[in-house]
Amino acid sequence: MVLSIERVTGPNYEMRGLISELEAYLAGLYLPEQLHGWPYERLLQADVLFFLARNGARAVGCGGIALYDDYAEVKRMFTVPSARGQGVGRALMARLEEEARAEGKKWLRLETGYGQDESMRFFERYGFEQRHYFGPYADMKPLALAASRFYQKQV
Repeated sequence: MVLSIERVTGPNYEMRGLISELEAYLAGLYLPEQLHGWPYERLLQADVLFFLARNGARAVGCGGIALYDDYAEVKRMFTVPSARGQGVGRALMARLEEEARAEGKKWLRLETGYGQDESMRFFERYGFEQRHYFGPYADMKPLALAASRFYQKQV
């Protein structure tokens, strides 16, 4: 696999397709109020750095970071099933971590769900540790957070 990671700086149909595929997958796992992923348009705002992973010309994964005062949050990390186990997630995470450090953030945080065992194992292998909810999640109702798992890693 010849993998490259590129920043998305404007509307992108491949990014939209990957986000749609991720949303369809998550909708089968969680109640609507337990889905906390940002919509495509929000990922294009100035406080988010978003990236596509490519195998040659084909987009095979995506992920970004939302920038907060003292941390960055991983948003919409996804690898297409046919490319899993081939280093796409590791390459994306390395880039996200690099970008968080470049932005002066000391922590990389994320929210995932209990139905995503593969994702939780990936984040734990990558050095993330479980933590309590953070930031905007603190204001959510218990049902909205019942399926969530929160992680962080010092970068």
